[in-house]
Amino acid sequence: MSVETSDRPGRIDARPVRHPGRYVAIVVIAVIVAMMVSSVVTNSRWDWSFALQIMKYKPVINGLWRGTIVGTVGAMIIGVVLGIVLAIMRLSDNPVLRGVAAVYVWFFRSIPRLVLLVMFGTGLGYLYPSLSLGVPFAEQLGHFIGLSSDATTVGHINVAHLSNQIIIGILGLGLSEAAYMAEIARAGIQSVDQGQREAAQALGMSSGKSMRRIVLPQAMRVIVPPTGNETLAMVKDTSLLSAIPITAELFFQTEQIGSNTYKIMPAIMAAVLWYLIICSILAVVQSFLERKFGRGIGTQRAEGGLRARMLGLAGGGPR
Repeated sequence: MSVETSDRPGRIDARPVRHPGRYVAIVVIAVIVAMMVSSVVTNSRWDWSFALQIMKYKPVINGLWRGTIVGTVGAMIIGVVLGIVLAIMRLSDNPVLRGVAAVYVWFFRSIPRLVLLVMFGTGLGYLYPSLSLGVPFAEQLGHFIGLSSDATTVGHINVAHLSNQIIIGILGLGLSEAAYMAEIARAGIQSVDQGQREAAQALGMSSGKSMRRIVLPQAMRVIVPPTGNETLAMVKDTSLLSAIPITAELFFQTEQIGSNTYKIMPAIMAAVLWYLIICSILAVVQSFLERKFGRGIGTQRAEGGLRARMLGLAGGGPR
């Protein structure tokens, strides 16, 4: 009588791998966090009630809206629009356009924003108190033939008057941001397969139309995450507007209150809390945009497949 043997292995008694280092790290982190919380709660010099009161002061609210929010929105509009234009120029077959875009990106990425804002706020007003709009060298030629300067110009800009206005700050931050956005947009455009452009050309689309309808919508998947990071950074960089100087700015106002009341940390924490609120809201918007433009790609598709499999198992399996 033959005995049949089974090739199936016996029951495996698997045990999870122990990680004692993780528990040690958790304990250390918990102790550090408890010490920090204890310091914040027990130290009366934080004066959280006064910090919350500063957050509601009218000059602080005006600085929040006029300096931080308006400055961020205006600078990012300039940076995104000009950055996309520069990215397209960098990818152009025209060597002049490529050279101009490359020099622009090189210059504005090399200059610190604080230095750039000081140049715009102080240097421009010193070099050009007023700018005349007209044909180049027309004023000199007009003097030569006996015409007045008004006859050779179409308008004047009082740079000295605008040098301490929010528009100068927005312009300086926007021009600086455009250099970074140009590289982000260029990376996004290059991430789209060349076959997409060739298919658009085969359908009779022009280069501009294929860029708007085919390339850029697909490139947004790559462009949105770093653009969100740049927006969060811009919210914080608006604190540099005080170098122009612009008084209608969040950090400038809280700093002045701290200097006048000799309560430095409550005033700084009022600005910190506002920055945390704004950046948290923008982070949620960024997450929503990433999910929207990343539908069906990468982790989004994997999560969707896992969710479908889970629902299939819950419903009794696939049919």
